[in-house]
Amino acid sequence: MSGKTIHRAGVFALFLLLVAGIAGGAGWFAYRSALNQLAERGQADLSLASDRLVGQLQRFRQVAVIMADHPELVALAKGADGAKAADLLLATADKTGAVELLLAGRDGRVLATSGEMDVASLVGQPHFERAMNGALGTTHRRMNGSNQRVFQFAAPILEAGAVLGAVVVAVDMEAVEESDWRGDPNAVFFTDESDVIFVANRSELVLRTRGAGGFAPDKVQAFGQQKVWSINSGPYIPHRALHLTQPLPIIGMTGEVLVSTAPAERLAWLQAAAVAAVLLAFGAILFWVTERRRALAERLEIEATAKAELEARVEARTVELKQAQAELVQAGKLSALGQMSAGISHELNQPLMAIRSFAENAEQFLQRGKVDVAGKNLSRISELARRMGRIISNFRAFAKQESEPISDVDIVAVVEAVLEMSEARFIQDKVEVVWEAPPAPVYVRGGEVRLQQVLVNLISNAIDAMEGGKERRIEIAVEAGDQKTRLRVRDTGPGIAAPEKIFEPYYTTKAVGKADGLGLGLSISYGLVQSFGGDIRGRNHPDGGAVFTVELARARMEKAA
Repeated sequence: MSGKTIHRAGVFALFLLLVAGIAGGAGWFAYRSALNQLAERGQADLSLASDRLVGQLQRFRQVAVIMADHPELVALAKGADGAKAADLLLATADKTGAVELLLAGRDGRVLATSGEMDVASLVGQPHFERAMNGALGTTHRRMNGSNQRVFQFAAPILEAGAVLGAVVVAVDMEAVEESDWRGDPNAVFFTDESDVIFVANRSELVLRTRGAGGFAPDKVQAFGQQKVWSINSGPYIPHRALHLTQPLPIIGMTGEVLVSTAPAERLAWLQAAAVAAVLLAFGAILFWVTERRRALAERLEIEATAKAELEARVEARTVELKQAQAELVQAGKLSALGQMSAGISHELNQPLMAIRSFAENAEQFLQRGKVDVAGKNLSRISELARRMGRIISNFRAFAKQESEPISDVDIVAVVEAVLEMSEARFIQDKVEVVWEAPPAPVYVRGGEVRLQQVLVNLISNAIDAMEGGKERRIEIAVEAGDQKTRLRVRDTGPGIAAPEKIFEPYYTTKAVGKADGLGLGLSISYGLVQSFGGDIRGRNHPDGGAVFTVELARARMEKAA
């Protein structure tokens, strides 16, 4: 046997010992805890049984006290004729379930009884002697020399402070046991001052003496405050049980109960088995991982010789990847240049159309001799030219990820300027514009020219989308909030087929070859709005058409109108 095998066997044996120790400790702790719980339930059962016994006996105690005041019995105790006393006692015994009622005089002589009394005098009996002292007396004994057990109450008959005699009530304890106790799961019994079991819910325990030579445990184990008996006393007494006691001075006895420890033992075994199973499973997993690591180490040793060749191949592939990366960078630059040139063409189209329209109008006004109106058109052409210059400057800065400083811009003026610039196309395409300007300027953070380009692009896309439709209407609204201002542009076109893609570069739903169909307008607009710290969203309106919302930050301080 190799050294490694011996080492592994030793580790395995040590692990099993550790599992056994931990599982045993868990079982022991569970057993102790379960015993405490059983003790609580057993003590409650014993208290309940004791209360039942005392309650049953107290009922007969009340009978003795009440009968001691009966006029017929008082008269007989005073020496009068007691012919009806026996009938009275018999009737009372039948109604209450007492085994016997009797009347004794001051001298202890029995004056009347409900049955056949085997003694003529009660002198010397403890319950009678206590009654003669003016107190309620109690005792228990076997009746008539048999195993019939009775509990007796003696109530004094008093008149003017003098004791005339006593009424004695005898209770059959077997009847009490059968009425309430015989179905209890735990063995409950009551011992007197002589350690004799006088009352029990197990018939085999009745009249047995507690202690050596009688009813006693073979072994007693202490678990903290709990005591566990090991006892062999028939099939209805648990072989291992918790022994609990409760003193009952009111009837001169001690209540005792034996609670089987089988549930606690089962719980302890289950707890120990569960802990052992978990530890064994953990050990199995640990063993499997260890074996896997050992196999991996062996495999790494085998593969070590091939590592150098693999590293050489990786180095060669790295050179190839660097060349491919350089080509991708160049392709990215070409794509950006294409996007910039397409963007310039797209963004300058609308101002050029407006310049053309103003130039044609100016020519007609000059022919008609309206020099002032033609001069205004030429001024607008000059303003549009300057605006185109700013557009080109801003687009170049945007393409370089740069922009002019953000300032406070009147969004209402931006909308008015764009509507004026797009008026010719509205007329050409028969588009209705719904726009109600707010009563005062609304300032936002942004760039005037770039915001115009965003709005021009949204309006241009809306007009293109409504081409061929019966209803062509664009609704523009500005909503000013405390922190944000929202510019909404809605059309009555067919809506957006893929809202999640509309801001992607080169995504377009326009026909191939159609002007401005490069798919860069919304992408550029998205970048411009983002550069202002704002947001732009597109969705379909519930009543049809598309709605684009541009959200911008309010100016830090509103300017005076």
